[in-house]
Amino acid sequence: MNPIHERTQTVQQQGGKAFVPYVMAGDPSLEKLPEQLLFLQEAGATCIEVGIPFSDPVADGPTIQAAGIRALAAGVTTEKVFQTLDGVKEELNTPLLLMVYTNTLFAYGVDAFLERANAVGVSGLIVPDLPYEEESLLSNAIEKEGLILIRLVTLTSPDSRVEMVTKEAKGFLYAVTVKGTTGAREGFPIEELQQFADRIRNVSNLPVYAGFGISTPVHVQEMTNIFDGVIVGSKIVQSFHEGDLDTIQELIAGTGTPRILSKK
Repeated sequence: MNPIHERTQTVQQQGGKAFVPYVMAGDPSLEKLPEQLLFLQEAGATCIEVGIPFSDPVADGPTIQAAGIRALAAGVTTEKVFQTLDGVKEELNTPLLLMVYTNTLFAYGVDAFLERANAVGVSGLIVPDLPYEEESLLSNAIEKEGLILIRLVTLTSPDSRVEMVTKEAKGFLYAVTVKGTTGAREGFPIEELQQFADRIRNVSNLPVYAGFGISTPVHVQEMTNIFDGVIVGSKIVQSFHEGDLDTIQELIAGTGTPRILSKK
C-alpha cells in the first residue's frame, strides 16, 4: 500500500483529522529543508508537501511565489532538491508529496523525475496545472514507480466533473476552498464549503482535505468540522521564513488529533 494512502486511512480509522503542511524547498535554504521536515514530522504532520520552486507558479499567491523566487535566486534546482531529500529519507517516516508544475516535470523528463522521486522517498505528487484529461501523460510512469497523483477538486466544478475527477482517485482528494490562488484569507463561505464537501462525498469514499487560504487555528477548526483534514501552505512558509515555529505547532494542534508517527 502506498504510504500516503496508508497514513490517511490510519488517521480516518482512528477518527482523527489530518494536517498536511507545505514547505518550499530551498527557502530559506536547502540546508534547512531536512530540519523543516523533521520538525513537521515531530509536530505531527500526516503527510508533508514539498514544493519545487518554479518561475511561473500559477496556482500560488504572493507568499509562496516570493518563497519560490528566493529559492531560485539562491540556485535551487530540482536535482538539488532530490539530493537533499535523499540525505534525510532515512530519518523520515512521514509520507512526502512533491508539489510540482508540469514544465518542471517535462524539463527533467517525466520518467526520470518519477524514478528519482521514488528513489529519494517521495510517495506522491500534486501537479496543480495538470488537467484531469492530460493525466495519461504521467499515469503509466506513476504506476510503475508506485507513486500516486493527488487530484484537486474545485468549488466551481459541476457535479459531473466532480464525479469524473474523483473516480479512481487515490490517497486523498484535495478540495480547493477558494476561487483563486493560495494565500491567507480572513474567512470562508462555510455553508458553500459544507455543500461542496457533501457533493464530493456523494461520489467518493476517499478522505477530503481542504486547502488554499487556511492560515489560523480557527480556520483549521472550521475546516476540520467540514472536511477530513487540511492542507496549509502560505502560513507555514511564512512562519518558517520568520522563524515562528510556535505558530506552526498551534496550527497542527488545531486539528485536535494526536500525532501518528508510524513507519512507512
